[in-house]
Amino acid sequence: MLMPKANRHQIYEHLFKEGVMVAMKDVHLPKHPEVDVPNLHVIKALSLKSRGYVTEQFAWRHYYWYLTNEGIQYLREVLHLPPEIVPATLKPKRVEAARARPAAMAREQTKLGDDRSAYRKAGPPGAEGDKKGDVGIGEGAEMGFKGGYGRGRGGAQQE
Repeated sequence: MLMPKANRHQIYEHLFKEGVMVAMKDVHLPKHPEVDVPNLHVIKALSLKSRGYVTEQFAWRHYYWYLTNEGIQYLREVLHLPPEIVPATLKPKRVEAARARPAAMAREQTKLGDDRSAYRKAGPPGAEGDKKGDVGIGEGAEMGFKGGYGRGRGGAQQE
């Protein structure tokens, strides 16, 4: 598709910077939300898929393109970038050290744990032990089920 070189350049710059690109499958959308070009130009410019420079996924009316290693090399040549510059997907994430929780917060959580296990204790306060398992129907009772009061298919009703 014919499109201005400036638009294609903007799309390639954004793709190289982020390493991924998303576009809604709407060719009539006047502008792409992330790049200041028509959405149709983004969809058509990322036909780089046919050359193996991006991998394409489609889900719920959205295209997702991921830059491949060959695509990184190609865009470096097209955009005249040095090898030191890499897409955001290849940059290592900074791992933040886990901060210690305040002592008051830790005490609150132990209280919650005590409350949750308190229902298992039987008897008056201070008595130890779990609830007994003698709840339910009991030993002497027989389990039986009556009919559905005339609903559904079944045998003749008995009175």
